Amino acid sequence: MPQSIETKPAGQRGQLDLRHVSKTYDVDGRTLQVLRDVNLMVEPGEFISIVGASGCGKSTLLRLIIGLDADYQGHILLDDRPISGTSLARGIVFQDPCLLPWLTLQDNVALALASVPLSEREKTDLVRTHIELVGLTGFERAYPHQLSGGMAQRAAIARGLVTRPEILLLDEPLGALDALTRMRLQDELLRIWETEKITMILVTHDVEEAIYLGDRIVVMQANPGRISRDINVELPPVRQRTDAAFIALRQEVLADMGALSQSDRGGPARLRRVS
Repeated sequence: MPQSIETKPAGQRGQLDLRHVSKTYDVDGRTLQVLRDVNLMVEPGEFISIVGASGCGKSTLLRLIIGLDADYQGHILLDDRPISGTSLARGIVFQDPCLLPWLTLQDNVALALASVPLSEREKTDLVRTHIELVGLTGFERAYPHQLSGGMAQRAAIARGLVTRPEILLLDEPLGALDALTRMRLQDELLRIWETEKITMILVTHDVEEAIYLGDRIVVMQANPGRISRDINVELPPVRQRTDAAFIALRQEVLADMGALSQSDRGGPARLRRVS
């Protein structure tokens, strides 16, 4: 069934509300709880970073939000509407760009519009606009093997945005890149976020990346997966990784994740503990 692209004003789009969300799996005849009583409110236009050790349920949470798994307890609402199945209102970018090797960059981006009831001209205009947005003008007819890792990931971001979603989910999108390319694409993500003015939720293992990009940092603990901290990042919009406040917050988040001993912890950050 063709899906339409939402045209609601940007300021009214992208409020995500998770209420008492829990998720279990049956493994070898026993019940494994992956998420327990997750509560989270994300305001329209916020950039939220989610961090936590492997196995704490970060990617599972994104699967529920994107609508790939409807077997959970609790409620997930986008703009006060229950999420049921996948929708163009929610875009996602994975660690692997997942570009089809036999299609050009522009055709890979256009794939996201296959079920959208727009004219070919409208689709072409959207693809061109979003390729320009991610800085890949001139590479429209390039094939994936002709792109660098950073360029391929930018193409994946364009594909995630071309349907004009209310919220963009980012599942370790920069995790496979070298350090320099990763830092450059972090700045690109910020530029795109400021341009598009949509809600973004980033899952990352990189605490520095979470602080550099996020308005808030949600820290998750494992066994079962749950939110242990919700941190307001009270740093200037333009952030310097070498600033004392940045380093102190990084130390505090790492300590909260259990990655530092008590003696290694930096100064206190402004935190809200989640009960």
